[in-house]
Amino acid sequence: MDVAVQSVVTTGRLKAVTHPKPAQAFLITVPTPLNTDRAADLSYIKTAAESLAPVLEAGNLVIVESTSPVGTTEQVSRWLEEARPDLTFPQQAGEDADILVAYCPERVMPGKVLHELINNDRIIGGLSLKSSERAIELYKIFLEGECLVTDVRTAEWSSWRKMLFGT
Repeated sequence: MDVAVQSVVTTGRLKAVTHPKPAQAFLITVPTPLNTDRAADLSYIKTAAESLAPVLEAGNLVIVESTSPVGTTEQVSRWLEEARPDLTFPQQAGEDADILVAYCPERVMPGKVLHELINNDRIIGGLSLKSSERAIELYKIFLEGECLVTDVRTAEWSSWRKMLFGT
């Protein structure tokens, strides 16, 4: 894994930053702990969305990868819309949105991260067909597994049920 990471860092295809910078795509992959009442704490996701909002540009793709309850991706899109009223989002503009938004749950096991990132099938649910298509384009840059497209709520449920019920 060290060699693979070093290669993409050296070529400039992977950059670590402490604050979001302009990019074509943004992945939100942060913890979603459960509160004492077993409700999801979405504060990390909201903070991530709010931090990337200032650098969004028309044509960008935002993908939520964090395990989160059904409806979270739609909420992220609304948070972004509130922060950036100068841009359009799928919930208001559908296929003509300036910003595309999708959900693709992260599924890796510790110790096998690189292998699983490349080889696992990925479930993708966009808030629009165009959002799903752009997400597939992004993942196919490195993914050897299949991209299984569904609606955003089904994609969210596929991951959330596993967290809640372990299946």
